[in-house]
Amino acid sequence: MIKRTIEISQRAAYLAVRNGQLLIHPRDGDRDALLGQTPCEDVGVLLVDHPAVTYSHAALAALLEHDAAVVLCGRDHLPAGLLLPIGEHSQVVWRIRLQLAAKRPLRKRLWRQIVRAKVRAQALNLPSGSDTRSKLLALARNIRSGDPENIEAQAARAYWNAWRSALGGTDFQPANSSFRRDPDGPPPNNLLNYGYAVLRAAVARAIVAAGLLPAIGIHHRHRANAFCLADDLVEPLRPMVDVRVADLVRGGETELSPDAKRGLLELLTVEVRAGDQTGPLMVALHRYAASFVKCLEGLSERLEIPMRAGEND
Repeated sequence: MIKRTIEISQRAAYLAVRNGQLLIHPRDGDRDALLGQTPCEDVGVLLVDHPAVTYSHAALAALLEHDAAVVLCGRDHLPAGLLLPIGEHSQVVWRIRLQLAAKRPLRKRLWRQIVRAKVRAQALNLPSGSDTRSKLLALARNIRSGDPENIEAQAARAYWNAWRSALGGTDFQPANSSFRRDPDGPPPNNLLNYGYAVLRAAVARAIVAAGLLPAIGIHHRHRANAFCLADDLVEPLRPMVDVRVADLVRGGETELSPDAKRGLLELLTVEVRAGDQTGPLMVALHRYAASFVKCLEGLSERLEIPMRAGEND
């Protein structure tokens, strides 16, 4: 069953729980009144983007007990924090030991797969027959273990320079300018930031559910980053956000409006292929994390990276 993504951004609310149901009450109104309710076990991601939302301790505890990720947004409406359950997977200690014991050659081989999938997905976001698309597909074929030539960065420069033209001439920047991917830059960077953060939270949730520790990455290794593995595994999924943002911009959305956020949150329900199965992205992320475990265990050499349905590997 696909888990639900719930966003609270339009009004102040109070979140409580009763009989396994997450109850959303108006904060300053009658506590018997309801804005909505849903079984806690059905919630995959709760995203709160209103400064006046309050919670009962029991509500947060119940969500975490049912493996939900709780994402809290800051004043800029972008995710600022993430609550994740402490994994109760029966093999959690052994799997963390596997993460810590992963040898450098294995980490480098897995990173090659991730970068190759990301660059191919970026290429397929560009018009068929374009020079940049052909260039990216060629770069993807030449990625070596560990990506020592940093083809990921080479591809990114070419990709973002071409990405604006893929928007069909929308006027969010001066004419004839190339788009610069900058988290602090002008729109539609804000939409990209939001979409990437939503995917990162969903990936982190799948990692914890698989009995893994999000802080132990294979490429990202910054000591202040508690989500290095999530940042590794999310890389090939970012082009899915790029496609959705391009669609939003073509439709006139350049700000984080309710419609824009809804469109980005719906990414978690799009149909993708992971291995030999297709289904919603939220479900495929668990197959992705499970395939990573199999690689650590030596039972497989291949990550089952979610790809858009119909996209060739």
